Amino acid sequence: MPAEKVVLITGCSSGFGRVTAETLARANYNVFAGMRDVKGRNASNAREVQALGERESLPLSPMELDVTDDASVDRAVAEVMRAAGQIDVLVNNAGLTIRGLAEAVTVEQTRQIFETNVFAVHRMNRAVLPHMRKRGSGLLIHISSQAGRVVLPGLGMYGASKAALEALVETYHYELAGQGIDCVLVQPGAYATAIGQNAHKAADEPREESYGPGSEIPKTLVANLGTRRDPQEVADAILRLIETPAGDRPLRTDVGVTGDFVASLNKFTDQMQESVLEIFGLSPLTKFQSRAGVRGSSN
Repeated sequence: MPAEKVVLITGCSSGFGRVTAETLARANYNVFAGMRDVKGRNASNAREVQALGERESLPLSPMELDVTDDASVDRAVAEVMRAAGQIDVLVNNAGLTIRGLAEAVTVEQTRQIFETNVFAVHRMNRAVLPHMRKRGSGLLIHISSQAGRVVLPGLGMYGASKAALEALVETYHYELAGQGIDCVLVQPGAYATAIGQNAHKAADEPREESYGPGSEIPKTLVANLGTRRDPQEVADAILRLIETPAGDRPLRTDVGVTGDFVASLNKFTDQMQESVLEIFGLSPLTKFQSRAGVRGSSN
């Protein structure tokens, strides 16, 4: 049976991206697993993905994709379009984590994390959306974090980037609804992935140490994150979103978050946002409208 939908995923060298690529390919989606430097530091990861696809006869292809580089993104999207003719789903998974007190995070580190967690997402969306809008269907999935909804001292700059991502994606969610395109967020809790294990540290150590007992905030946070869960849970949530009918997908899906504070906050802000859209006369323009029947094949 040929694969039906084409999925492009960023950050597939490890973690959520790698597990999601394998999960979707096994569910018969035609998956393009993007990762940067496939001929260098990620050469072995690319070979492993390629070998898995060949061994299990999966529609799974590793590809060069650096989300922080315009030319790389344009080449990757063009390559998928040439190979498959369409992009039904984009999973914006690539991300960067920085731990440490906010003052100890340098301006350069701040630029780097916003470039990866925010600007790169906008870059990817702008690259694929013209193709989706032409067809009148599509799905954008973005990997956010519980830190994008509640403040976690010690992860402040990471949280700031994910909060910016949340605002950007929610804006897209409303603006794309009339185009027949779903735009959603997945909010993981603490998981055993490379992004957490290899988190960057705030570079200005003397500033952090000058906080005295306060310098223990990042370590205390990490110690209380609880048991690191299986990343497969996030991949399964992504699969469920893809298989949910267009227009019925929730804006936010929290996965593995300790307690119910994120789910409660999501429910509350959904209600408030409906009122805001109504006040500004935007409600009729931000409702999902299927356009696939007019413009092309359905998502």
